[in-house]
Amino acid sequence: MSEEIKEKSGIRMPSCDKLIVSSSPHIQSRSSVAGIMFKVIIALVPAMAASVYFFGFAALKLLVLTAFFCVAAEALWCMIAGKSVKTAIFDGSAVVSGLILAMNFSPATPWYVCLIGAFLAIWLGKQVFGGIGYNPFNPAIVARVALLIALPGLMTIWVPTTKMVETAQHGISQNEAYSRTFFSAADWRKLQDSVGKNASVDVVTCATPLSMVSEIPKNTDIGAKNVFSHIDNRTAWKNYFLGNVSGSLGETSTLAIIVGCFLLIIWKLINWRVPVFFVGTVFVFTGMINFFYPGITPSPVFHVLTGGLMLGAVFMATDMVTSPVTNRGSALFGVGCGLITSVIRIWGNYPEGVSFAILFMNALVPFIDKMFIRLPFGTPKKQGAGK
Repeated sequence: MSEEIKEKSGIRMPSCDKLIVSSSPHIQSRSSVAGIMFKVIIALVPAMAASVYFFGFAALKLLVLTAFFCVAAEALWCMIAGKSVKTAIFDGSAVVSGLILAMNFSPATPWYVCLIGAFLAIWLGKQVFGGIGYNPFNPAIVARVALLIALPGLMTIWVPTTKMVETAQHGISQNEAYSRTFFSAADWRKLQDSVGKNASVDVVTCATPLSMVSEIPKNTDIGAKNVFSHIDNRTAWKNYFLGNVSGSLGETSTLAIIVGCFLLIIWKLINWRVPVFFVGTVFVFTGMINFFYPGITPSPVFHVLTGGLMLGAVFMATDMVTSPVTNRGSALFGVGCGLITSVIRIWGNYPEGVSFAILFMNALVPFIDKMFIRLPFGTPKKQGAGK
């Protein structure tokens, strides 16, 4: 534009030193990776606090060790690859991956499993694809599935909560029906007799609700009832909801995870359709099977409150990088995760199917996005397309 035209039109252009030239997108957000990860950690605090409350120092040790190992694995990869180590450490993504991975561990998990899992999550699940933002699968899920296949014995050592042990030690009658099912006073006396009353006990094992379901023979009789009543009742539901249940750290308190879910939704860090359709599909599908064949699987309330369903639906399936970007795609993604989880739980060889379901659906995310993402404005139609 010439100076004469600018004078006649009254346009006053800023000087060149005041213009900022940059590549798209030109509308930028104040959010940063570190800020987002910090909020995710805050949302994880209620669930982590519940795990420490119910499992004690062992839970805290696993959380700290796994997060530290993940940060160390990230730093080592960046040193080898010539990337910025400072950025990788302080963006918080490795810490989040470590904390979520730790929530998938039993309190009795050995420290070296945390180390192996950290390298699997960071190297195999994240950095081999190019680092944060490029990984097609959730790093924590990659590590958990790999460990479950390679080290099934170490990944399935389940222990009772400290409250369950106290109930057995002192013969407290509170929640007697529930405690007797998983770790009873008779179990404690038997343990004392075998090792001696003054001997120290390293690990006390017991079954989880889902593992007990897998051990109960399926009754295909339409009229079969009360097959799972000893683990599927109001008293048990209360314990599952609050967190007094054996399992991994993230299988403790459903209440705590729901609090974290609300925080993530309020901060607009997750699409609410993923957890809602995920959990809702499990509830509806298992509810239908339980209604027609109650001897095959427990009630839908049992399935929602037990296992890693809530943890997976809220903190793993909602990963920004590995989940769909559209609302309809998120809903379809959640439905797929719920269906696969339900099928594995009811008919599969593993009592839990959440991680396998999310991993499988992560692989389908590019196809789901392609189904629902609209073409940019002005994109020409393909030849032969309808007018």
